[in-house]
Amino acid sequence: KLALRPELTAPVIRFYVYQMQMKPKPLKLFYFGNCFRYDRPQMGRYREFKQAGCELIGADTPESYAELIALAYSLMDQVGLKNIRLNIGDLVVLSAMFKKIGLSDEKIGYLRPLIDKSQFNDVFSALIDFNVDEEDAKIFLENLQTSDVEKLSEYVRGDEKAETEMKQLEAVTSLLEKSFNVKVFNLKMSIVRGLDYYRGLVFEIEAESLGAESQLAGGGAYELVSLFGGKETPTMGFAVGFDRVILALENEKHMFPELNLEFFVIPVNEQMLNKTIEITQLLRKHGLRVDVDLKRRGVGRALKHADSLKAEKAVIVGPTELKENSVTVRDLRTGEQKKVLIKQLYAEVDKNRR
Repeated sequence: KLALRPELTAPVIRFYVYQMQMKPKPLKLFYFGNCFRYDRPQMGRYREFKQAGCELIGADTPESYAELIALAYSLMDQVGLKNIRLNIGDLVVLSAMFKKIGLSDEKIGYLRPLIDKSQFNDVFSALIDFNVDEEDAKIFLENLQTSDVEKLSEYVRGDEKAETEMKQLEAVTSLLEKSFNVKVFNLKMSIVRGLDYYRGLVFEIEAESLGAESQLAGGGAYELVSLFGGKETPTMGFAVGFDRVILALENEKHMFPELNLEFFVIPVNEQMLNKTIEITQLLRKHGLRVDVDLKRRGVGRALKHADSLKAEKAVIVGPTELKENSVTVRDLRTGEQKKVLIKQLYAEVDKNRR
């Protein structure tokens, strides 16, 4: 009756079915929240973990897949990770490969965890135990690990669904390279994904610095809408393991940039308080990082406090300057001081940001 949520895709799709089915498609949704796993804790795998993710509902064109994969890759790249790998697979193609060597669902179920963990020697031994011809087993494993599109296409030739899927896969990878500027990735048909609702194209992003448990993000096409009573529609998405991303950044010795105050606003006297707070709020509304002196210090002590906060500039609000709708701006790094019109304060920071 009650459970700690294991992931966030199902709740998002339930929400879509109950509240958003009539919205124009495609829908692009994102989320961030805590989830739980019943697993022995290990490095990067905690009982409680943070998950971020995106879902794309109502489109299944090559460009929609490519945009989703490019978004996931761009997130990992822009967060500052250096050594990441993008792997792309396809469960329809993998299913055709299983069919080619005549495996039952029960035997496939046994092999999936071994394939997922890249235990290919164990996969080979199991195939021999399942009375698969040794040469056929070797060819199967070669194709499981190849990134050669032509080789894979040749292997599944004759399976109509797999042939169609391979054409789509080629279109997706072409778009990634030519249009989304994602140049480095591998085809990897051994991507299984641990949840049963995945269908078709799947992908994973790994970080070398995490060792054996290297996965940072993963996703692909799936089917959950009909399970919640909705009208079947194409769905795809991905989730990012937030804790693992932080761990990977720490392992790479990544230095997070300091977000220093851009302005510290100081009233010359108590009569200037209202105008000082008004200027502070005005700057904040423009998305600037601003603080204000709340202790009614003298200007000298307030400037020292601003310096201790590593503020970039101090804004001194005095009666003489206000008559001209101006304030005094002091650069706390160089000591340079000048009068600036209040309406031009944002330009001061924009100039520095450029």
